[in-house]
Amino acid sequence: MLRPKEVVCKWVDAFNNHDVEEITSLYHEDATNHQVTNEPAVGIEAIRAMFTNEFASADMTCIVEHIFEDGQWAILEWKDPLGLRGCGFFHVVNGKILFQRGYWDKLSFLKEHNLPIEWNPV
Repeated sequence: MLRPKEVVCKWVDAFNNHDVEEITSLYHEDATNHQVTNEPAVGIEAIRAMFTNEFASADMTCIVEHIFEDGQWAILEWKDPLGLRGCGFFHVVNGKILFQRGYWDKLSFLKEHNLPIEWNPV
């Protein structure tokens, strides 16, 4: 069974290849992916749709700065070629991601990729 750090390394490879099927295969069926700038994607189909939409919208690349492991958790500190930085926390249970939370600056991302800036006040 893969350790959390190994799962995150596979996740980075799938992300950088924009391989939706490979990346979703790393999640539990009832997993949650919560990028804090967006609503959580709950369940494998919602996660698949999220990656499908994101990969179609922007050419994203994850450059690993650090990966740390603590028990069932792996922490990824990353940057992209355009200068954006962020981090992700992955709860890995039985070799698959059960929960993921990511922190990054959405405004900078949208500007870097020439995407529309949406204002959605609560």
